[in-house]
Amino acid sequence: MTKKIILDCDPGHDDALALTMAVASPKIDVLAVTTSAGNQTPDKTLNNAMRMLTLLHREDIPVAQGNQTPLVKPLETAPEVHGETGLDGADLPDPDFKVQPIPAIELIAKTLQESDEKVTLVVTGPMTNAALFLRVYPDLAKEKIDQIVFMGGAMGLGNWRPSVEFNIFVDPEAAKIVMNFGLPLVMAPLNVTHKAQIMKDEIQAIKQIDNPVGQAFYGLLNFFEQYHENPKWGFKGAPLHDPCTIAWLIDPAMFETDKMNVDVETQGDLTRGETVCDYYQLTDKPQNTEVLLDIDRDKFINLIMESIKSFSN
Repeated sequence: MTKKIILDCDPGHDDALALTMAVASPKIDVLAVTTSAGNQTPDKTLNNAMRMLTLLHREDIPVAQGNQTPLVKPLETAPEVHGETGLDGADLPDPDFKVQPIPAIELIAKTLQESDEKVTLVVTGPMTNAALFLRVYPDLAKEKIDQIVFMGGAMGLGNWRPSVEFNIFVDPEAAKIVMNFGLPLVMAPLNVTHKAQIMKDEIQAIKQIDNPVGQAFYGLLNFFEQYHENPKWGFKGAPLHDPCTIAWLIDPAMFETDKMNVDVETQGDLTRGETVCDYYQLTDKPQNTEVLLDIDRDKFINLIMESIKSFSN
């Protein structure tokens, strides 16, 4: 059976690859795309989602823009990682279809109401739209959302503050709402996404894929990899964070996971946005999250390659 999903994203190089993998997979049916502000400003992330769908020839997938800012704190973006456009490194086509004339949470609600089965909400950016939707449509969420699969957080790691991952950092209050709502959660933290690296020679292999999607991703990933060459990270390649969510939906056997309670710190001066993972079950809080902890990197890279090659057909 195909898994019906709504992808809430802030493209972003790794979001763009996650979207591409989802569109390419016969195991996934992308019902809608909504965009948040995060990797870049809201106008740019919206444009990037639409440019990617135009490249993939999936203009039939409805797209709606989400909230302009996080729930509480000012918006902070990551141009040093993703460039001025949010998808620097490739000349992508201009969108040739129109955005939906409704906000993201209304498109999510409409999509769920029209679906004859439960839908997975995949969040690869800040959780602003997800949190707003859960607050406005709690009953619909409980009835029609099967699970929320998200990239964000970590156990003891950070990539924006010492112990804080970027997606949660941008809107920690939204993340806390989502974590404590009561829906099943699947979390792709830095602990696993840092293992999901693509190496330089593999990016070169993408260059040999003779279709427009392959040529675009050669440029995109080449740009993305350059940021991660900084010796402070200790990477051999570039970690592909967001695609881990889609890879898990396609082939969960690719990952090792563990169930635990995950919550979000929103008060600490040093730790606002830290995901607190109860690995040893030291509290009586429910095990609300399946956390991805390890990955078969070779299978992961093969899935990416096959996804990109599929657009040659």
